[in-house]
Amino acid sequence: MKEIAIHVEDIVQEFTLRRTHTLKDMLVWVLTGRRGQMSDQFQALKGVSFDIYKGESVALLGFNGSGKSTMLKLISGVMRQTSGFVGYRGRVAGLIEVGAGFHPDLTGRENIYLNGAILGMSKKEIDAAFDDIVAFSEIEKFIDTEVKFYSSGMFLRLAFSVCVHTDPDIFLVDEILAVGDEPFQKKCIRKIKELQQQGKTLVIVSHDLEQMKRLCDRGILLESGKVVVDGPVEQCVERMRS
Repeated sequence: MKEIAIHVEDIVQEFTLRRTHTLKDMLVWVLTGRRGQMSDQFQALKGVSFDIYKGESVALLGFNGSGKSTMLKLISGVMRQTSGFVGYRGRVAGLIEVGAGFHPDLTGRENIYLNGAILGMSKKEIDAAFDDIVAFSEIEKFIDTEVKFYSSGMFLRLAFSVCVHTDPDIFLVDEILAVGDEPFQKKCIRKIKELQQQGKTLVIVSHDLEQMKRLCDRGILLESGKVVVDGPVEQCVERMRS
C-alpha cells in the first residue's frame, strides 16, 4: 500500500470579516439599545478532504479566492483550521510567503540559523549546510547585511535556499517562484525536480498552468472552498480553462 504523507479530513476554515461602520451608526445602536452586526463569517474551505501519498507531486489549483493558499497554510501549520484534521508524516518545509520566518533586523547569516531552526534543523545541521545555502542563494556579498535592506528577489533566493537544504520530506510552494528573476526561477525548478527524483512529496500552488503540468502528475482543483476535481493535473487544467 502507498504511504500517506499528508492526510486532510473534513477541513472547514472560517474567517471573520469586520465591517466598517460610521461613528453615527455606532452611536445610534448605543442610544437605541440595538445590536448591529459588526462582522460576517466567511467560509474559505468547506469540508475539504484528500490524501497525498509519499513521493507524489500535487498541484493545488483554483482561481483567486478558491481556498488553495489557505489549504497550503493549514498543511504547513502556519494557520490552524476551524474544524477538521490535518496530519503529515516527516519534515515539512515551505515557501508560503516571501520573508516568512525572517527577522528584518538580523543579517542573512543570522536568519539562516533562525529560519533553519524554525524548520527543525539542529545547529550542527545548519553548520554543515551553511556554505551550500549561501552558494545556492547567490547573495554571498550580502550575507552579513541586515535583510531589511534585501530586495524581494534576494529574500526569495535566501528563503528558497534554506528550505531546500533542510532535506524536507514534504516541500510546499505557494506562487513564490514568480518573485525571482528568470535564471533563478529555472534554477529553482531544477532543484524541485531533484527533490522529486529523491522521492520527496511536493505540493505546489501556482497560476502558471503549463508549469504545473510539467511539474505535477496529480491536481486537486478547488472552487469556492470545495474540491471539485481530484485527478490527473491535465483534467484540472482543462476544467479551469473551460
